[in-house]
Amino acid sequence: MSDNNDDQSNSSELSIENRQKWERVRGRLRAELGEAVYNSWFARLELESLKDGAALLTVPTKFLKSWIQSHYADRIRTRLCAEFSSLDHVVIDVRSPTRRARPRDAEIASGAAVEKTSPAPAAAIVERLEPQAAKAPMRAVARADGESFGGSPLDRRLSFSTFLVGPSNQLAYAAACRVADARPGEHPLFNPLYTHAAVGLGKTHLLQAVARSANDNKRRVLYLTAEKFMSGFVSALTQHSSIAFKEKLRNIDVLIIDDVQFLQGKSIQQEFCHTLNSLIDAGKQVVVAADRPPSDLETLDERVLSRFKGGLCVDIGPLDEELRMKILEARIAAAQEAQPSFHVPPAVVTYIAKTIVTNGRDLEGAVNRLLAHSTLNGAPLCVETAENAIRDLVRSAEPKRVKIDDIQKLVASHYNISRADILSSRRTANVVRPRQIAMYLSKVLTLRSLPEIGRRFGGRDHTTVLHAVRKVEDLASKDKSLSEVIELLKRMLAE
Repeated sequence: MSDNNDDQSNSSELSIENRQKWERVRGRLRAELGEAVYNSWFARLELESLKDGAALLTVPTKFLKSWIQSHYADRIRTRLCAEFSSLDHVVIDVRSPTRRARPRDAEIASGAAVEKTSPAPAAAIVERLEPQAAKAPMRAVARADGESFGGSPLDRRLSFSTFLVGPSNQLAYAAACRVADARPGEHPLFNPLYTHAAVGLGKTHLLQAVARSANDNKRRVLYLTAEKFMSGFVSALTQHSSIAFKEKLRNIDVLIIDDVQFLQGKSIQQEFCHTLNSLIDAGKQVVVAADRPPSDLETLDERVLSRFKGGLCVDIGPLDEELRMKILEARIAAAQEAQPSFHVPPAVVTYIAKTIVTNGRDLEGAVNRLLAHSTLNGAPLCVETAENAIRDLVRSAEPKRVKIDDIQKLVASHYNISRADILSSRRTANVVRPRQIAMYLSKVLTLRSLPEIGRRFGGRDHTTVLHAVRKVEDLASKDKSLSEVIELLKRMLAE
């Protein structure tokens, strides 16, 4: 009874306005991460209370808590702070087993509440399975693949012939072609091939092109997303067909895994590592893609990371203007096949290529908006029309104004300490280095003077700040991993 009463008490602390703000945070996360990721990891994340500048979020299991803290804590904190201006820090905790998460008001009002009979995502199944593997029978997932485990579906549009090449992706494209063109029995030159890129830059396109081309070369190919691998492994365990699952994986010529950053769970990672070792040692090809380099995949087993690092690791960088023009022209040509009257003046194409600099998906979205304006309004397109049509896709050219408070919170979160630790007089190593990095970022990302930065860091002297800046600059020039961490923090602060 006490747990239920506590839950009601927490519920009463949230006003209707605060619940609406939380729903906006959820909606933003869903839009940014996509339905698959959101439903796997965030569907059961709830805002329990707001008190004294702290937001308490809860999830039903330790597994989800650990995963979200490791991968999405900063993103969640940023989105919450955008809605709740007085928020100082965010706590993620595990709900007690007898306490039920509150239904989401906005979803209930719109009739979008999830049915109790909906199949659980792989993340939820892994949570239940991880501590005790398959000691007891479990209810099978809808359309389980334990007995007839197949690959993820391929998009017929994603082939080498439709992949547009530029300076940012030329190496990745050449390596993928080399892998795909290998003949059966030929020893792989690059194994594994590890490609990493930000969202929408073409890594999935390359992987599916490799799968299609290798299959045309009479090689046995299995293309999987990390989610598909996880659900297949879990289903095999629950249906007592794990031997058949392992045999199928080991009897292929080319294994392709997309979004490997989502691979989670000790037993699943162990099985993936065994599969990886078995295939590579047998001269079979492995191709992997992720959204970051192997060194940044902190949750993956070190043995898996060692295998990744031992192969060829290539990244796909941002699209240059020439490549953006090529992508736009290709998307417009494809749209004209379905709508022959669709015409985009060269000035509009140039404007969009210069304005949208993020990724290929945003460029495709821009063409779709132009197509809608052209066909629904019937008016010829011009730069002014295009400007209105793609307004939501354009990021402000004005750089974000970074605050020292934001820097302190982000650095504290990254190094698993509190903001109070950074401002304190503590001199332990786990506090001093993050404090120096926060001072360095405050100097390079804000217009504040050294004395003012010192005051914002617990009343320190400006010489302390200067020493911290020079120390971090010196260390970053010698330590590549530290330099990468600093660049990551800069990008996160700029979002």
